[in-house]
Amino acid sequence: MTIHPCLRTRRSQPSSGKLPRNWSSRRQCSTALPRAGRSSAPSRPRTSPRCTRSSANCPAETKHRREGDAVRICGIETEYGCLIESERVAREFSPDTLSILVKDHLFYANDVGLLDVQYRDRGEPPRNGGFLYNGGRLYIDMGHLEYASPECLSLRDLIAYERAADFLLLQALEDLGIRDDVTFVRNNIDHVTGATFGYHENYLVSRDVPFEYYMVPALMPFLVTRQIYAGAGRVGFHEEDEYDEDYRRRRRVATRVTDEVPYQISQRSDHIVADQYEWVQFTRAIINTRDEPLADVSRFRRIHLLLGDTNMSEYATMLKLGTTMVVLQLLEEGCPMPPISLVDPVMTLRDISRDNTCAWPVDLDTGRTTSAIEVQGAYLAVAERYLEGSSQEVDWVLTEWRATLEALAGDPMELKDRLDWVAKKWLLETFMEEEDLTWHDPWLQSLDLDYHKIDPERSLYSDLVEENMMQRVVRNAAISEAMFAPPPDTRALGRSLIMQRLAQANLVRQVDWDTVHLETGVAVSMTDPHRTYENVAARIDEVLRREPTQAVEQRDDR
Repeated sequence: MTIHPCLRTRRSQPSSGKLPRNWSSRRQCSTALPRAGRSSAPSRPRTSPRCTRSSANCPAETKHRREGDAVRICGIETEYGCLIESERVAREFSPDTLSILVKDHLFYANDVGLLDVQYRDRGEPPRNGGFLYNGGRLYIDMGHLEYASPECLSLRDLIAYERAADFLLLQALEDLGIRDDVTFVRNNIDHVTGATFGYHENYLVSRDVPFEYYMVPALMPFLVTRQIYAGAGRVGFHEEDEYDEDYRRRRRVATRVTDEVPYQISQRSDHIVADQYEWVQFTRAIINTRDEPLADVSRFRRIHLLLGDTNMSEYATMLKLGTTMVVLQLLEEGCPMPPISLVDPVMTLRDISRDNTCAWPVDLDTGRTTSAIEVQGAYLAVAERYLEGSSQEVDWVLTEWRATLEALAGDPMELKDRLDWVAKKWLLETFMEEEDLTWHDPWLQSLDLDYHKIDPERSLYSDLVEENMMQRVVRNAAISEAMFAPPPDTRALGRSLIMQRLAQANLVRQVDWDTVHLETGVAVSMTDPHRTYENVAARIDEVLRREPTQAVEQRDDR
């Protein structure tokens, strides 16, 4: 193995967990993937027939739709871990209090949005969080900062708004003078305590598509196997927490490393215990079945996914979200789905993640065994047949999906410039060889965490980006704009405009995703996430003069 200059260093104390930033030479990774001869992904068809069912969720008349974008409302929720890296700050603050301090600074000093003035529920008292002028939401959840992106129609928009939260948090740390002492991480595990942190995906779908007996079974094999390109990677594994006879947790198990499972491709797979379940707090499931569309319940449903990892790679994020949106479009349009059903989705999720041979076998309920690559290839073949040419973003997804599966079927390490689990594994293995370590060394768990730090001065992922060894799909300028400006083509725009007008008038209000309640009793209803509600925002003074209890909703296409 060629040792990268960044890893040629004497061993320091494991507690630092930091690779040196002074690289003596630069190495460019090729952006072209080789075509693996033994790929099991099916060949691309020449024609793209359309399915008979049209998607009620994707109105072509949306006036703000940009050419080439996929048309699917999507949003993500990211939970941030707070890491104190100086004794001075640790003596004064806990991670929980620092998270609150950063949240308050953003709302009070930086004026990024409007804090809630009323209880949202028992766990969200007034000023626990609020909506941002960029259309998203920032709040405290179980002591951690959590960010929910605005509703987005473009994949690149969604990635820009996800990264915008990183920029906001870094700005707050800089303003508070503690950026050298504190950092935030975007990952899903705590190696010491065994805790897991959430990353939730939300997709708006048509209510016309049967959910329980059609959409869930058709989605399950795809979701379970997509981790082969969507995993963030981790050292070791997590065993089940220990509980007493009254189901009270007796002991939370920390990370274990064995020769059989030194590394795995997904951080969340060990913590998913059901294929579907309604409540997030009690049972983490692959698909959360709670019916809360945050939109017109007669037209829409929100698919809420809990199984995904928090990716640092923009490419991996775009591929993960894009392939999922493509499969949802196939379901909405009534396309014939692959006849695949898994024996045990939860155990398959775990087994794929822990398989370091990259064979990734999958047991089907027919008694046959296939592979995760073949399952993904079956979904890809349907998508290429029916959706190729439907939009620039869809074509990007199909092209990169195929290239990724072919590389995974050949040499997965060829993808170290775009997939997190591959990049992290390459970094750790290179470091182990240089320092003569084994997977059991706790230093590797520290480096695992360093990969996910959002501060470019401390992040191993950012080191790769800086050296042009990791592909990007959005520019920093787009991320900076997304810190404060909402997407131009969803209801996030109208909500932001209304919030700004109410802030100028110093009016009491309660903001939610689909409604803004005013102190006059007027409720501004925004039940169609595809519409921008600009007209309502422009007429807000008129709305404020309406009689109490009146509801106002935008009626035109803007």
